[in-house]
Amino acid sequence: MHIPDGFIAPQIYIPAYILNALLLTYAFRSLMRSLNERTIPYLSFVSLISFVISSIAIPLPGGTSVHGTGIPILSILFGPFTAFVSYSLILFLQAVLFGEGGITAFPINSLCIGFVGSLFAFLTYKVLRSFKEETSVVISSFVSILTSALLIAIILGIHPYLFKKADGSPLYFPFGLSVTIPAMFIPHLFVGFGEGLLSSIVVKILRRRIKVEG
Repeated sequence: MHIPDGFIAPQIYIPAYILNALLLTYAFRSLMRSLNERTIPYLSFVSLISFVISSIAIPLPGGTSVHGTGIPILSILFGPFTAFVSYSLILFLQAVLFGEGGITAFPINSLCIGFVGSLFAFLTYKVLRSFKEETSVVISSFVSILTSALLIAIILGIHPYLFKKADGSPLYFPFGLSVTIPAMFIPHLFVGFGEGLLSSIVVKILRRRIKVEG
C-alpha cells in the first residue's frame, strides 16, 4: 500500500506535508498527555508488531503488493492520535531505512494509512462496541484497511486527469481510477479480513495482560 517516490505531484504532496505536520503536532501533544509508565511498554510492543506486519509485502501480478498495517490494534488500544503518531514514525523509518514508500509520498501514506486508517478503526469500533469484542475488532480492522486503500487509489487515480505533459501523456502516475480502485480495493478485501483476525487475537491478549497488571 506504500506509495513510492515519483508517483505523487508536488501540487499534492506539498500541501499534504503541511496538513500532515499540523495533524501530527496536535496528535503528538495528545500522545504526551496520555503516556505513562504503564502504557509505554505496551505501545512500544504494539508499534513493533505494526512495523513487522507492514514490512511484510505480498507481491501481486502487475508489479504491486499488499501488506497489513497493525493500525487497528494501535488505534483500538491507545486511541487514533497515538496510533497516527506511532504509524507515521514507522512509515518514516521504513522509507528512510528500507526504501518502502517514498519521502515525497510520506505525507500521503501517513495521512491515508496512519490518520484515516486509525480514525476509521477507532470510530467503527466505538459504533460497534455493543457487539461481541472479537466481532467489533474484526469489522473495525476491515473498514480501516479498505478505507485507506480506497483513499490511496483515488489519490493515485486522479493524477492522469490532473497532471499531463504537452502531448497529453501522464506526467506522474499513469493509471486512472478505473484501474487503481479495483487494483487496490479487491486485494485489500482479503488483507482486511486477515488483519481483522490478527487484530482480534492481539487485542484480546493485551487487554487480558493489561487487566491483570492493573
